[in-house]
Amino acid sequence: MRVAVVTQYFPTSRQPWAGHSAYQTLRVLSQKCDLKVFYPEAVYPSFLAPKSWLGPLDRTWQPADVLVEYIPYLVLPAVSRPLNGAMMARKLGGPLLKFQPDIILNYVVYPDGWAAVLLGRDLQVPVVLTAIGSDLNRISDPLCGVFTRKALRGADRVITVSGDLKKTAVKMGSAQQRTHAILNGCDTEIFHPRDRLAARRDLQLNPTSQIVVYIGRTDVRKGLVELVDAFSQTHQKLGHAELFLVGDGPDKPLLEEKIAHSRAADSIHLLPSCSTSGVAQWMGAADLVVLPSYAEGCPNVVIEALCSGRPVVASSVGGIPELMDDSSGRLIPPKSAPALEEALSSVLMQPWDAQSIAAKHKRSWSDVADDVLAVLIKAAQGATSS
Repeated sequence: MRVAVVTQYFPTSRQPWAGHSAYQTLRVLSQKCDLKVFYPEAVYPSFLAPKSWLGPLDRTWQPADVLVEYIPYLVLPAVSRPLNGAMMARKLGGPLLKFQPDIILNYVVYPDGWAAVLLGRDLQVPVVLTAIGSDLNRISDPLCGVFTRKALRGADRVITVSGDLKKTAVKMGSAQQRTHAILNGCDTEIFHPRDRLAARRDLQLNPTSQIVVYIGRTDVRKGLVELVDAFSQTHQKLGHAELFLVGDGPDKPLLEEKIAHSRAADSIHLLPSCSTSGVAQWMGAADLVVLPSYAEGCPNVVIEALCSGRPVVASSVGGIPELMDDSSGRLIPPKSAPALEEALSSVLMQPWDAQSIAAKHKRSWSDVADDVLAVLIKAAQGATSS
């Protein structure tokens, strides 16, 4: 089966950690299919480029195990947003026709998924869309919402990363019987119970502290303001706890100001993003991993923490309740610093068995790839029978 993947949710030379779940799935799937990623690269006119744009990507850069072709297309900030799907499709048409796919797979429903649906119509091949969470939960404007719904209705199959997101997709027009919830996995060779003291030695952390770790974007929608407030109370209660916020993002200056205002700089530490092996090391060093987001799809960090045998405190949103319960941590309502503080203190004061937690959470990326392949086969068979 020749599979063309249309997505911007994928590693690049500038962001090699981006699109982690798509990349890990596709590198396994590429061993089972003739697969190529077609990356529609947004390019801005120099006089209109937003400050966040760092210029063109290195189009010779290739991540391990997956072949990628970068196809630039012109973007006008905000103005062209409702047109980006059609503009992508126009630019991708030639390269996909040359590749001659049997099926198109996508990650992120708009604009990438709408482009995939348009390309599928032109090439007369089936299309499988994958919703990752933010693409359905945080639609930028009403017109983009229209195209998101058209994409869901036009796809042959739709994959969502949680059962909760499947309900959202169906409400937005995806056919119930053609929508499949496939939870993310993780690399179980990297994420597994580790010696906590050894990990702390490697990271030069206090061996006697109770360590709470957040790993992800420094974005207030991840509940980080509430986390600073809650942890400040936890630290006062326990006295020997530290919080490490590992990651980069738009709200780092705001969080620095919040930490300083809370006089918590001695116990709350902001650190830059790190590699996958670095993430696993932080998991190994932690007593507790926290994710107090306002909304989520199927967050990799929760799965990785559980496979590492670490308890998790996380918001009861999106697919998180499908991943864990009180046997592996605590679920809390979002946007509640008091509930978060109570959960942090409760988990830190309770003994946890790493092997017991990890034994319940062993889903690998190979499992995910097998599930995705099964959906691709169903889509291809449906196209053949019709």
